[in-house]
Amino acid sequence: MSTGGTAPAEADRGETSGVRTALSGLTTRGRSFLAAGIAAAICAFVLGLSELLRVGLLLAVLPLICATVLYRTRYRVAASRRLAPARVPAGSEARVHLRMDNVSRLPTGLLMLQDRVPYVLGPRPRFVLDRVEPQGRREVSYRVRSDLRGRYPLGPLQLRLTDPFGMCELTRSFSTCDMLTVIPRVEPLAPVRFGGEAKGYGDGRQRSLALAGEDDVIPRGYRYGDDLRRVHWRSTARYGELMVRREEQPRRSRCTVLLDTRGGAYEGAGPDSAFEWAVSGAASVLVHMLERGFSVRLLTDGGSVVPGEGADGFAGNGQETADAAGLMMDTLAVVDHSDGTGLSRAYDVLRGGNEGLLIAFLGDLDEEQATTVAKMSRRSGGAVAFVLDPDVWTREATDVPRPGDQHAERLRMLREAGWTALSVPRGASMDGLWRQADRERSGLAAVSGEARG
Repeated sequence: MSTGGTAPAEADRGETSGVRTALSGLTTRGRSFLAAGIAAAICAFVLGLSELLRVGLLLAVLPLICATVLYRTRYRVAASRRLAPARVPAGSEARVHLRMDNVSRLPTGLLMLQDRVPYVLGPRPRFVLDRVEPQGRREVSYRVRSDLRGRYPLGPLQLRLTDPFGMCELTRSFSTCDMLTVIPRVEPLAPVRFGGEAKGYGDGRQRSLALAGEDDVIPRGYRYGDDLRRVHWRSTARYGELMVRREEQPRRSRCTVLLDTRGGAYEGAGPDSAFEWAVSGAASVLVHMLERGFSVRLLTDGGSVVPGEGADGFAGNGQETADAAGLMMDTLAVVDHSDGTGLSRAYDVLRGGNEGLLIAFLGDLDEEQATTVAKMSRRSGGAVAFVLDPDVWTREATDVPRPGDQHAERLRMLREAGWTALSVPRGASMDGLWRQADRERSGLAAVSGEARG
């Protein structure tokens, strides 16, 4: 970036613009010198004092010369910004590294840097760089932190130039910005087992490949390392290349995480609000299930899913799992309250059914909404609901609970429909509720087994 360059324009117009830009950069000291010089020159003219006139001219001309020289000075500097890391959990710090390179053949003067950051990340960082030699570089860094998830732009970087006397100060801006993503907090969860799982990846029912005989076997091309005993000679003769029988494909366990984002279902705001707890809980479950080898799908009350999801959600191993988790975390980083009032759209998506595990994070429910949620468990292999009561999250500790609580009635409706439904107290630990849900579901399964016996 050339800090002293100006865009091409007509000659007269460019001169006028340059003069205005230079004069607008005068500091308080420069304006004071200019005003004092003009006042001294007027007094000298009235009183007829030539010595005072020379002093006045000197005072008035000095800031103008500084402004002109600074405006016409051309520094060619390049700037770069690096985030470490670019995706950070809420409440954690990220470090921003700035690098300035003087790509010209002339040394720079005093440089002042200021990076624009949103107020939620902290105050704007400012740095003063002394003379940078030709082809030299300077590196500085600062920290940013936010308790609120979201995507925050960093930049553009502003470069402030000043003369040695402090008479004039001009600002130049770079054009590039970077994005810092603050994702929800993720809490490690215990490796519990809920009913309806397929025992993770590799232990489920095997895919049937041949139903009528050997002719129906679906072959594939030979790959280095395949067992030669699996070569399908009839297909090899047909296609003219080695073909092997497909190995039996294990069924991958599936999990759908439903996040209720209805604005009317939650009260309060801020990092300790009920909605933020629900988002953090959903993030914890998504990461946990991906790490266990599940195909995971994120669903909201409006029926929307993460862009790029397959029919059964995200699935992968190693780097693919990390990429899938990153996409889901990016989605949860910017998820906000919806304008919807019901959960029918989410029910329509789930009605197709994949017989997987269903984990729901729900806000306040009325009778109609609770009925809709109750029907969601019919097509799932297991259903666990974490229901947040807005009265509990907004009521002070000294307040007396209101009589006729409908929250317990909604939990009863869900449990009767087959859900493992838990009420989420204020500031609860997700891992503790996760273990409690496992205990309650295991106890329910034991009681059902005894009843059948």
